[in-house]
Amino acid sequence: MIELRSDTFTVPTAAMRRAMAEARVGDDVYGEDPTVNQLEEYAAALLGKPAGCLLPSGTMANLASILAWAPRGGRLLVGARTDVYCYEAGGYSALGGVVCSPIPNRPDGGLDPADLLAEFDDTDDSQIAPVSLICLENTQCQCGGTVLTPEHDQAVRALADARGVPIHLDGARIFNAAVASGRPAAELAAVGDTVQFCLSKGLGAPIGSMVVGTTEAVARVRRIRKMLGGGMRQAGVIAAAGLVALTEMVDRLAEDHANAARLAEGLAGLPGLRVQEPQTNIVMFDVLDERLTQAEFVTAAHARGVAVMELGGRVRAVTHAGVDAGQIDRAVEAFAGVLAKAPVAAVG
Repeated sequence: MIELRSDTFTVPTAAMRRAMAEARVGDDVYGEDPTVNQLEEYAAALLGKPAGCLLPSGTMANLASILAWAPRGGRLLVGARTDVYCYEAGGYSALGGVVCSPIPNRPDGGLDPADLLAEFDDTDDSQIAPVSLICLENTQCQCGGTVLTPEHDQAVRALADARGVPIHLDGARIFNAAVASGRPAAELAAVGDTVQFCLSKGLGAPIGSMVVGTTEAVARVRRIRKMLGGGMRQAGVIAAAGLVALTEMVDRLAEDHANAARLAEGLAGLPGLRVQEPQTNIVMFDVLDERLTQAEFVTAAHARGVAVMELGGRVRAVTHAGVDAGQIDRAVEAFAGVLAKAPVAAVG
C-alpha cells in the first residue's frame, strides 16, 4: 500500500530507535528526566522562545495552550477550517468552558484582520463572551498545506497587541512552512505567544508534540498537562526520538515537498481531476468526473494500492518520509486506472 492519507503514518528511523533504546531517563513529572529537559530546551531555543514542554499529542498540546490563556466563558477566535475547530473534539468547550467563534479562512489559509476585528464589537456588553485568545494554524491543513505570509502574521499580531489578546499558533507542520518559505522556524513562530508543533508528523518521531512560549505560559501548560493526564514518567524514551527528529529530519522535508509537486503535476495530467498546486507536502484535489463521487474515488484508489482520504469536501494526499518518487509515479498510474475504469453512468 502506498500510504498518502497523512504524514502521521511515518515510522521512527533506525537512529530514533537506537536513541530511544539508549536514552537517559528520569521522572519527568518531577522535572528529572534529562532527555526530556534537553528536548524542551532545544525546541524552545529553535523556535526563539524561552521555555518548552513535551506533551503526548498535538491535540493535548493545543488544548493545554488554549486553557492556559482562555478562562471559562472566554472566547476563542479560530479559523473555521482549522484542526483546532474541526478535528480536536471540542475539548476547549467540553473541558474548559471556552466559547469558540469560527472565522472564515481565506483561500491562502489566513484570517482576514477585518473579520477578527469585528469580533471585538460590543466588548462592554455583558451579554457577549469576551475574546480571550486568537488561534492561527501554519501550515494550514485544509487549505492545502499553505504557509501563512509575513504580512498576514504582522497584521494579526498588531491587532492582537492593540486589543491585549494573546495568540496561540498551531504549528503542527511549522517546519514544513519554514522549509517551503526559506524562513527560519523562529521567525514563523514569532507571531505566537505559545506555539505547538508535532514531532510525529513529517519529522517522523513515533509520538509527541511540543509547546513553546513564554516561561509563564509554559508553566501553566505544564500544570494543565498534568490535569489532562499527560504527565509522563520516564518520557526520555519518547524525547530521544524527538531530538533526532529535530536534528536530522527537518531539512529532508524538502524531499516531501518535491514529491508533492511531482504528484500534483501527475494528477494535473489526468482528465476529471482539478488539482491545487501544493506549497508543502499536502496535495488537495477534486474529482470532477461525474461517474465517480469523491468517496468512490478514494475507495477505488485503495483497491489499487493507494491510500488517500476525503478532507473538507476534497481528496487529500500527503507526502512523507515513507513515500519515494517511484511510489508517487505508481500512485499517479493507479489514479489513472481508477478514472479509466470508472463505471459508465446508466442512460435513462
